[in-house]
Amino acid sequence: IMFIVRPNMDKAEIKKIAEDFKKEVTSTKASDIKLEEMGQKELAYKVKGFNNGYYYLLTFNTENVSSIKNLDRYLSLSENVIRHLIVKVGE
Repeated sequence: IMFIVRPNMDKAEIKKIAEDFKKEVTSTKASDIKLEEMGQKELAYKVKGFNNGYYYLLTFNTENVSSIKNLDRYLSLSENVIRHLIVKVGE
């Protein structure tokens, strides 16, 4: 899952949001969870009024499809995440 956090918050808040999402993934009993901070980058176009954002990549393994749907909903409802993308990696 790649997600972009809005840039108008301090670094501690941004890291807390990313760690909270990692905890949410952990609660789904996923394995091999890895959170990678990619830093602040400029967006190709404005998203929710922002020209840039903090990029994170969260990788994990799970067999539970409903947990993916719940994570998608969690990210969609978060006011601090301006965009996200869930991708299934081939084997």
